[in-house]
Amino acid sequence: MKTRDQEYREMFMAEALEYYDSMSRHLSELERNPHEGAALNELFRLMHNLKANARAMGFNDLGEVAHHLETLFGLIRDKERSFGGDLARVVFMGVDVLGSMIRAVGANEPLPEANALLDNLDRLVRGEAPVLDAEEAPETEEEASKKMELSDLVYIQVKKLDNLLNLVGELVIDRDRVMTLAQEIGNPALLATAQHLFRISDDLQYSVMDARLVGVGVLLNKFPRVVRDVASAEDKEVELTLSGQDVQIDRNVLQIITDALLHLVRNAVSHGLETPEQRVAAGKPRVGQMQLSALTEREDVLIQVRDDGRGINTEAVRKKAVERGLVTAAQAARLDERGVWALLFEAGFSMAEKITDISGRGVGLDVVKLALDSLGGQLRVDSELGKGTTFTLVLPTSIAVKGSLLVEVDGRPYAVPLMHTDTVLALHPGQISLVGGLLVTHFQEQAVPLVPLRQLLHDEGDGPLPAASKDDLVGPQQVLVVNYNSRRLGLVVDRFLRQQNIVIKPLSKPLDTIDLFGGVTLLGSGQVCLVLDVPALTRLFISRRD
Repeated sequence: MKTRDQEYREMFMAEALEYYDSMSRHLSELERNPHEGAALNELFRLMHNLKANARAMGFNDLGEVAHHLETLFGLIRDKERSFGGDLARVVFMGVDVLGSMIRAVGANEPLPEANALLDNLDRLVRGEAPVLDAEEAPETEEEASKKMELSDLVYIQVKKLDNLLNLVGELVIDRDRVMTLAQEIGNPALLATAQHLFRISDDLQYSVMDARLVGVGVLLNKFPRVVRDVASAEDKEVELTLSGQDVQIDRNVLQIITDALLHLVRNAVSHGLETPEQRVAAGKPRVGQMQLSALTEREDVLIQVRDDGRGINTEAVRKKAVERGLVTAAQAARLDERGVWALLFEAGFSMAEKITDISGRGVGLDVVKLALDSLGGQLRVDSELGKGTTFTLVLPTSIAVKGSLLVEVDGRPYAVPLMHTDTVLALHPGQISLVGGLLVTHFQEQAVPLVPLRQLLHDEGDGPLPAASKDDLVGPQQVLVVNYNSRRLGLVVDRFLRQQNIVIKPLSKPLDTIDLFGGVTLLGSGQVCLVLDVPALTRLFISRRD
């Protein structure tokens, strides 16, 4: 398996060879017409990009040559120097040296020495004549031919990968059907072929998914400027630390959570962190600390935004939620700490008394919840008053194929994304209590309300749920504990079927208007299976519980 350094080196090589080819082409254009402005502008841009990329990778000698050529092309563009004669000769030599250096990087060899070239480039920049000798004559055509080569990497548009992944998804569905049929028929040759198809399609699926992975750093590395700008506008001093930029995630997942992460970071600086004077008065260092990090947890990617600021004032949030009509006073009183924090992400909630471009924590944070819901992700909040707050986005590595648990209710299968499942329980009636008309069990020292899944799926109306009764409990109850927004809910099902990776397809009209379903998938038996939307189920239960 390639290391991250190898991958970055290959990416650098792919771009550098492309730049080198473009330089040679534009130099030929410039030689034919020394006043060709488009060619000059492009050569300046190519040298600037190559310089920046080389220095970022630690290839400083290569970056220095590109920097000198960039300076010279700038002078030519500004008509302070003319392209021709010895200047043109040295420039062509410089591009040849760049090509040799790029190839040396690709071969993991020492870069060729370029002191004489750099000295001549310095002379030309100062307006002096270069020092050339016979040994620096251009190579013959037979000799910029032996060195011609193509990159091993190609650039692919994301939409092409999306289309390929959709086709692989269709293949996976049919593969499962073939496997099921082969097992039912029992023909050894057919079964062996089906198993071979299963292995090949699995490899193909994960190869395509791997091609869509990018380092989280392509997004995280944009945030130092964001933090600086917000801190400057708020007269705050903030130090940002980044980590985990090499963690890999599906490019589409990263695209979807970009705005959500921007809101979290901006609000952490604006409202989470105190002013320098407030921090000093509270006995804290003058400079606020923020960490933006990525890490992996099983098959998920976690992106955390942590600050050492004020923390969340739970009682103030509870009071504000009642004032804004998000919950009644009675509902707010029953919420535990995490339940109150979840209100920060409700549409329309804000702790700010005055709305500005950058206001208090909560403004626009419903964007975070919407983005996570669309991915089947989760949000975790941890906070300590006066010490700081940590928001954790729990994201799937890929949105193309999702792990799910298949359950059965009234003879029909349903798929529940594993992202939202905590555990499965077989509860005897004695392990279930009746509290305020609700069935409740205790799991990990937390009271978990129970509700039959069929009741949420089939009951009509929007009034309170019917009062539960223990008289209906006969024998062990199969319970799937799901978790959304730090709220646990036990779904009572008829039985558990199996765990399975599924390809989720969107529902067609008019079924796409039903919030409780996040899509549909096809099982190996050919049976259509609805995918449950756990956030929607949880919201429905909460709205009908009171």
